[in-house]
Amino acid sequence: MNVQDTSAEPKPDLPLEIAHLLSIDVVGYSKLLVNEQIELLQELNQIVRGTECFRVAETRGKLVRVPTGDGMTLLFFQSPEEPVRCALEISRTLQEHPHIQLRMGVHSGPVNQVSDVNDKTNIAGSGINVAAARHELRRCRAYSFVRARSGRFDAISAMAAVFARSRRV
Repeated sequence: MNVQDTSAEPKPDLPLEIAHLLSIDVVGYSKLLVNEQIELLQELNQIVRGTECFRVAETRGKLVRVPTGDGMTLLFFQSPEEPVRCALEISRTLQEHPHIQLRMGVHSGPVNQVSDVNDKTNIAGSGINVAAARHELRRCRAYSFVRARSGRFDAISAMAAVFARSRRV
């Protein structure tokens, strides 16, 4: 016999927050040998952790980091400029690491913080779902994307346009 909770009391909704995401992935990651992948991700982690925007957001407790296998998604909660500033800092640092080529994209949207199977903080909600869908489109080159290569953005105006639209909403 199954015993189920049949109470009529509604369960509280998870609190929604607006997150400002920076999605980062390594160009050509799957073509690398495993040891090269590990070394490159360790180097990328050091670069990202070394940025001022990362350190400030982490100190404030307003940063969620989600590994994606070939990169990461950083979720900031203060302002939509945070992921752009972080992307620019990363891009400047990449001038000293010309062997690392990244794709970076930004998005803002509603998210919930949840615990994953490893009891680590993860993210759910339409904000992350839309960002993931756009990220996949960027990989297919069907959507304009920002590529950080040797410390410069090839399409910084596209990134600025995204934030201009988000501010009008």
